[in-house]
Amino acid sequence: MANGYAGKILKIDLTTKTYEEIPTSTYEQWGGGHGIGSALFWDLCEDKTVEGDDPKNVVTIMTSPLSGTLAPTAAGRTEVQSIGLQSSPRGWFTRSNFGGRFGTQLKYAGWDGIVLMGKSDTQVWIKIIDGRVTFEDATHLWGLDTQETQEDIWRTIGADEGDWRSTGTTRDGGRTTQRSAILTTGPNADTFAPLACLIHDAGNGAGQGGFGGVFASKNLKAVSVLGTGGVEIADPNALMDARLWLQEGYTSGAHMDDPQTFPGIWALSAGPGQTLSGYPEGVERRPQGCVGCVKNCRSRHNNGIGNESMCIDASFVNHGVQGGVESLEDAWKSTDLAQRTGINVFSLMGLLAWLQNLYKAGVLGEDKAINSSLNFEHMGTESFVKSLIDAILNQTDIGADLALGIWQAAEKWGRLEQDLDSGLLPLMCWGYVHHYDGRTEAEWGYGSLLGERDINEHDFNWVVYWCSTLWSLTGIKPPVTAEEMAKIITDKLAPYAGDMMMVDYSDEGIYSESMAKTVAWHRHYTRYYKQSLGFCDWGWADFLNAYGPEYVGATGEGEPKFFNAVTGKNQSFEEGIEVGRKIWNLDRAIWVLQGRTREMEVYAGYMYNVGSTTIPGVASIGYEAPYVMPVHENGEWKYKNLSGRKLDREKVEDWKTKFYTLEGWDTTTGQPTRGTLEELGLKDVADALETAGKLGKA
Repeated sequence: MANGYAGKILKIDLTTKTYEEIPTSTYEQWGGGHGIGSALFWDLCEDKTVEGDDPKNVVTIMTSPLSGTLAPTAAGRTEVQSIGLQSSPRGWFTRSNFGGRFGTQLKYAGWDGIVLMGKSDTQVWIKIIDGRVTFEDATHLWGLDTQETQEDIWRTIGADEGDWRSTGTTRDGGRTTQRSAILTTGPNADTFAPLACLIHDAGNGAGQGGFGGVFASKNLKAVSVLGTGGVEIADPNALMDARLWLQEGYTSGAHMDDPQTFPGIWALSAGPGQTLSGYPEGVERRPQGCVGCVKNCRSRHNNGIGNESMCIDASFVNHGVQGGVESLEDAWKSTDLAQRTGINVFSLMGLLAWLQNLYKAGVLGEDKAINSSLNFEHMGTESFVKSLIDAILNQTDIGADLALGIWQAAEKWGRLEQDLDSGLLPLMCWGYVHHYDGRTEAEWGYGSLLGERDINEHDFNWVVYWCSTLWSLTGIKPPVTAEEMAKIITDKLAPYAGDMMMVDYSDEGIYSESMAKTVAWHRHYTRYYKQSLGFCDWGWADFLNAYGPEYVGATGEGEPKFFNAVTGKNQSFEEGIEVGRKIWNLDRAIWVLQGRTREMEVYAGYMYNVGSTTIPGVASIGYEAPYVMPVHENGEWKYKNLSGRKLDREKVEDWKTKFYTLEGWDTTTGQPTRGTLEELGLKDVADALETAGKLGKA
């Protein structure tokens, strides 16, 4: 198929150890990735109210038409979805994604995605080589870490790096120099399921959601895939032209050492990311990135420590613990411990913050109310992180409770409500660790609250928070005024383009109808362009670009340019946003069937009780940093430090009504209405909600 798609999806029944093909064309209208994954889940999960560890749960692992192509920052992402295990008050239908080689190898093997159904009666791993699928014994792998598991599978398949290997018995049966791409859980992930993630290669992880625990609940240790085919695209010349257009118009002159642009503005594909600038001196390193990407935000190091990890993964000890960090090398070694054991690093970071808070409060430690023999005086060291992870894996000391999950442990210790109210426990909503601050960065908080997890989508964040704040901290004169920033961004927000108040983060602006438009646009954009087509969060959306014309970024023109070149379609940017709206409403319908109500969509108490004071990722400890953002006050635009703000409960509730109205949902329940669903072509979804007594009233 010369349109970027492989043409078929692999449906695996673990119970019967059989598989069949699903034509991709049946689901192509959803784009790829998340859109196809949600549609498959809707069709194949017979009971959407089950828990994440139920054999009836359905897991999708999906690529996009851009996967395995030369579409920069969009060719290497893979989306994972199912009912998860991490969230509260129940496991919601959720998502995560990861980079690296897996999605590309899946496409080269001839598959657009994988659907996992049922539960194996024995511990297995799945081996995919081109069109051949086998179920292999994983009994000996169950206690191995993610690195050991991959090395064992490579030995089994016979993947000596650097040699040509034939994957078939005929002359044209396929040859490759690649090793199988493997997605795996850590050791005995069923014992720490809510914290267990999926790891591919050294540092590519589907972190949030507890997907490692979902795999383990199905007796599945890993999936390996090796492909010798390729991806046929509609217009190779148009794709190369698009790459050159992006390079020449939006990255020319990019350099990390230029203080006027880096890190003052993150330009699309402007060069390596945090890992290269944050590693200890004296360690030789080189850039590393996902297949087809030019950004190379990860790195490899000559000492072998911290390879392929980046951002929070690479420095979570620094973020999660105030003081006590002996060295950056300690932080990187701790990162490797988490990656090898398959523990969600962001959860571990929040867990460390909470434990330190409890220790300082005198309730955690030897012979304390929460008894533990761990050495909390050395929380910032590799040795402490190892002792904590060992306790979780082996369910000893407080690890026996923490293995249940963070909010679950807090509930067992009788501290959940009080620690959420005070901010000692940094879980902003749905049991997920506080990432960016919804008290100040409203679109991040609202997006998480109306969804099912911390959104981890930096589209606005790069610009309205990081640029504004770094300009303030470094003393760099902003290259654009707050008013110019607002105009550049909002000119791109079709179908709401032109409403500059959409980036007004003032005390009143965050409760406005304009902010409802911002959040709606963000939900629709990310559901399609990022999670369905695979445009990377570290490259897109590209609103403000240091090297673009008049600082204007590529978003709005760039995304459809690459998509249309690969698929041969003629889809406009706004048409893609509308597909995202359809996906968002389908996800909403699934959550409603699971029991979602308006009353549930409430932040943790500290969001209303405590003023924001700290850096992203930590609610109540750490060092203070400004939260400078654009605001419109007294008829003027300016950049303002918003630290110290808390949310108003009544105004948040009033804002939710505005948002529900904008989306066409029932303002009393938050349920989608028949009119909205049928407008989106989702009549069957409306029928299912009505049958369940959960269809919103117009």
